Amino acid sequence: MQVYLVANPKGGAGKSTLATNLAGLLAWRGGVTGAAQVMLGDVDRQQSSRLWLARRPAVLPLIRSWDLKPDRAARPPAGTTHVVLDTPAAFHGDKLKECLKLATRVLVPVQPSMFDILATRSFFDELAELKAARGVQVALIGMRVNERSRAAAEFLRFVEGSGLPLVACLRDTQNYVQLAAHGMSLFDVAPTRVARDLEQWQAIAAWLGVHCLPPTLD
Repeated sequence: MQVYLVANPKGGAGKSTLATNLAGLLAWRGGVTGAAQVMLGDVDRQQSSRLWLARRPAVLPLIRSWDLKPDRAARPPAGTTHVVLDTPAAFHGDKLKECLKLATRVLVPVQPSMFDILATRSFFDELAELKAARGVQVALIGMRVNERSRAAAEFLRFVEGSGLPLVACLRDTQNYVQLAAHGMSLFDVAPTRVARDLEQWQAIAAWLGVHCLPPTLD
């Protein structure tokens, strides 16, 4: 079972946006190849991802949540092949370590502001040590990035010294907001509607080893 942990202790970094669209990508791929059964697990008190799942139309590729039974710990439903874990702000200590032990890959969404960078610097250091010690694949994902801005240039300079790879930068667009309101991801609508965003996700898909992409990216 592949476990993808989306984590950053800084609030408002874009964790739920990244997690829901990552789950959408994996579910879309599973619908095409029949090779994936996806679970989106929300360990955030706000339960943003669970609320997103509650809005998801039944006609779309299935994404399941935790298997919850009385007097039993939450667990992935039987047959799950891919788990995406969405984590809360200030997520640290034993809970973070427990999730990191389960993770196959870790994706860290970061916005290109010095406040976000400074707030997560120690977390980057911890992940870099984990990557070196356990060989876990860790990647940074730039969120709401305007590539022409000074903030983006400073962000890229910081990333170069972090020891962690920047896999992709996702632009600031209402596509994510509008789709989230209906429990949908970029991969649930006509590719031509979100072609620019799908192009940015191509690098994330390649890093994940997902080679089956929407037609506009072939």
